[in-house]
Formats: sequence, C-alpha cells, structure tokens
Amino acid sequence: MSSAVDGLVTVPSVNHTEDVQDVLDIVEYRLYKKRFSGLLGLIILGIVTGMQWSWFGPIATNTADEFGISLNQVNWLGNITFCIFIPASFLVPVISSRYGIRRCSEMGGLMLLISAWVRYAGTIRSLSPQSAFVLLFFGQLFSAISQPVFQVLAPMFSERWFDLRGRTTATMAVVIANPIGSALGQLLSPLMGTPRQSILVLGIISTAALPAILLIFDSPPSPPTYSGSKPPLSLISLCRAMLGVSVSKEARMSRRERADFAIMMLAFGGLAGAINALSVLSAQWFGPVGYSDTTCGFLGATLLLSGIIAAVVSAPLFDRVFTHIMGATLKVLVPVVSLAWLSLIWAVTPNNTAALFVLMVIIGGCSVTMLPLALELGVEVTRNANGSSAVLWCFGNLFGIVLILVEGALRAPSTADPPYNMHDALIFHGCVVMVCGSFIFFLRAKQVRRKMDEVMIEDIAPSSGADIPGSRPVKHFSRTGVPPLEMVEITDSPKYEARVSEDLPGDRQKRPSEQRLTEIIHGGEREEHEKCGRAYSGGDIQRQQTNEIRRHSIEVS
Repeated sequence: MSSAVDGLVTVPSVNHTEDVQDVLDIVEYRLYKKRFSGLLGLIILGIVTGMQWSWFGPIATNTADEFGISLNQVNWLGNITFCIFIPASFLVPVISSRYGIRRCSEMGGLMLLISAWVRYAGTIRSLSPQSAFVLLFFGQLFSAISQPVFQVLAPMFSERWFDLRGRTTATMAVVIANPIGSALGQLLSPLMGTPRQSILVLGIISTAALPAILLIFDSPPSPPTYSGSKPPLSLISLCRAMLGVSVSKEARMSRRERADFAIMMLAFGGLAGAINALSVLSAQWFGPVGYSDTTCGFLGATLLLSGIIAAVVSAPLFDRVFTHIMGATLKVLVPVVSLAWLSLIWAVTPNNTAALFVLMVIIGGCSVTMLPLALELGVEVTRNANGSSAVLWCFGNLFGIVLILVEGALRAPSTADPPYNMHDALIFHGCVVMVCGSFIFFLRAKQVRRKMDEVMIEDIAPSSGADIPGSRPVKHFSRTGVPPLEMVEITDSPKYEARVSEDLPGDRQKRPSEQRLTEIIHGGEREEHEKCGRAYSGGDIQRQQTNEIRRHSIEVS
C-alpha cells in the first residue's frame, strides 16, 4: 500500500508488463524547507551582482575627475556588463548542467570576489590614470561574468526545488533581485564619500555576500515534480532542436514550439533591451527638454517600484489561480507596454511630468510582471530550463546594446532645438519595441511541462495521505513505455469511455479513474494507451476509489 508520512509521498509503481507481479519502483515527490534558504542565497547574490554595473553611473563625473580619465571611459565601466553578459550567459547552462547549481554558483561567487579587489587595486594613488582605468575595467569585467549566473539559474532552481504552486513565484523573486541591486547601487554610490572610498565599500559588500553561496544546494533528495526529477538538458540540445536537427526524445520540439520560442526571443529581447536602454540613456532622453537629474532618477525609480509591486502580487496568482493563461496574459500585456513605449515619442516634452510618471508605472508594472512569465513559458515550450533562460537573457542584452549604440548615434546636434535632444532616438526606440511586440499575437504558448507534471500529480493524488479514505498505490507512468512528454492530450470523451468499457468489466461509474484511454500524440504518430491503476493487498489485485478521489490534490510540506 502507499503511504504518506511527514509530507513524503511514496508511490509504488508498476511497470506496464503482462505480468503484474513484476513490482515495484518507488517514486517520491517532496518539498524541502531548504528550498527557501537556496532562494534567499540567490536573491542576495542577485542583488549584489546587480549593484556592480550601475555603481559608477551617479558618480561618473567625480570618478573621471578623481582618476583623470574621460567620461566615455567611465561609461564603459557600465557598458562592459552588457557586452560580457552575452558570452557569459551561454556558459552558465554548460557549467550548471555538467556540475550542478551549487558549483555554478561558486564559480559566480569567485568571479565576484576577484572583481571586488581587482577594482579596488585600481584605487592605488601611485598608478597612472590609464593603469587605474585598466584595473577598474577588468574589475567590472569579472563582475559582468558573475551577473548572468544568478539570473540564468532562476528557472532551473525553481524547477528543481519548487512545485507547481511555487515555481513562478520563485523565478520572480530571483530575477527581480538584479534590478533591485541596480537601484541600490545608484542610491548608495553617491553616499559613500569619494569614488575611492565608494569602490572600497562595494568591495566589502561583494565579499560579505559570498557566504550566501552556502545556502544554495544543487538538488533535493526527492524531486518536487516530474519535471524536477529529470536531468537538465544541454544548451546544445536546445540549439539543435531549434534548428530541427535530430535530438533525444526529451529535447525534441515540434515546429509550433520552435516558432513559439522564436517569437518569445524577439518579444523578450525587445522589451528587456528597451528597459536596459532606458537605464543608461534616461538622462539623455529627458534632460534636453528641461527635466533635472533628480526627476530622471525618480522616473527610473517609479518604473522599478511599480514593477516590483506588480510582480510580487501577480506571480503567486499565476502559480495558484491563473495557472494556464501565461500565453494569453502575454498577448494582453505586450501590446499595452509596446504602446506605452511608442507614446514616449509625444510624451517627452517640457512640463509633462505627470504623463511621464503614468507611462513609467504602466511600463514597469507590465514589463516586470512579464519577466518571470516569459522565463517560465520559455521552459514550458522547450523543457530546457538552462538553455531557454540563457537564450532569452542573451537576446535582452543584445537588443540593449543595439538600442544604446544606435540611439546615441541619433542624438541631435548642438544646433537643434532643443540642443542634443533624442527625439529621433525615441522614434527608433518605440518602433523597435512595436515590431518585436507585434509577433506576440502569433504565440500559441502551450504549457507542455505543466501538463506533464499535472498528469503525474493526478496519478499519485489518491495516495497523498492516510486520512483519504481508501488510499492506494497508483501507477507511475514514467516507468511505462509511454513517457508523460507524449501525453499531450488526455481525453475523457464518451467515445473513449465506450471503447474502454469493451475491455473493462463492471459499472463504469465505479471504475478507478485511471481506467481511461489516453490519446498520445508525438511526432505525427498517434497511439492509444490504457492507464490501469491497481492496488496490491496480500498479493491480490483490488479495485478501489471512484473518479472523485483522483481529484484530490497533493500538498507536501
């Protein structure tokens, strides 16, 4: 018989063979409290790595004067992050799939430690300006390598440690840590005295955050879901699947799924790149038309604060209530935020502060809400948590670099009215976002991974606790010839029930709900598989439970 003790679900699993006496595999789905410590560790490290690239923005002029370098060189201390993020983000799936989450986090922490003290070495007063800049630059380069580690790992960590009722929330908590760190960096750096003292403080903060790595564990002894039990797929397998090249069954993607992921790359890249460009160019957008640096800072803070509030409120709802409408949500929010970006063309005018703040609230609330949804939906479409996250973040930074460079070139000359205005840049910015966002209407976004997990949870639901009358062991389909990946449509139609009734005796209303026909569609091939749940007591097969019992959900604490 099955058992549930201290939140542990034990599922004796029968292989699909003619001899039902060939028993039994044990499958356990369980949640561990250590998942919260790992989540806290990733949040801390995400905040600290987010502080690195924005640290020199508010003190750019003072840094240039202190070290005798140009403002353009100071700007590259932040821009280097976008450039290094792209190749570094592709290394994260390779390392994490081969060595695990913990080892990948340790490597990211090592880069963070090196960056802190290489950067501080550049503050030695005996160095020439160019020597100091080289050390500052390499310090920022090492920190840029560490930053994608704690962003790309978010979907993989949530898949490994959280169940269906917490995955999106966990992803949200990790991914918003980086923008929070960026905001803190801009807030703290001007308060730390001289630029040399400020760099020392940043080194101390970076070093103090490293023990958070000890809170992160690779994977739990027992997985929380079916997808959490599978070994991670490689980035190469995702690339091969996107190109239609032969891959393993687990990595295989249909044409529709490949099209969906390509649409997500464009939409995510355009919207994430738009926010990255705003974070760098905000003063250049709003300053020429009469807005002060303080107002520019408040506009950026409004975008971030509204986004964080919206994400914190919405993520648990998508985990527990709106579980199957991620694609529909994106089809609503992407056009809204795209129109908001386009409207900046007419809104960036003198004495229009109220409208700008409203637009920042709309852009922030929609964009940050979509961030965990897009990352989770990427995993749903590809079943590759590492690779999909890396590709999406890479496109976001790639679009950010392109927008920053092109918009800088579109800056108006000093003879324009007003001088150095960015009106042409705002037109380019809005058009790029609108074009990328328009593809979202072609997104189907079928949540295949969630459906696989729900199939498995349904199968073990009757054995989820001793206080459920008639609890019994149930069949675990990952041990049969039909993996849950192929169970894309489960039908309960009368036609299928009638076909089952030809083979199964007894009253249909009293049969176990496992005795129904499953329609299996995979790679254009269709086959039918009868799911037979049987309970074992003293070696005899007994029929137990009715259809209602199967609908009990599992809550493992």
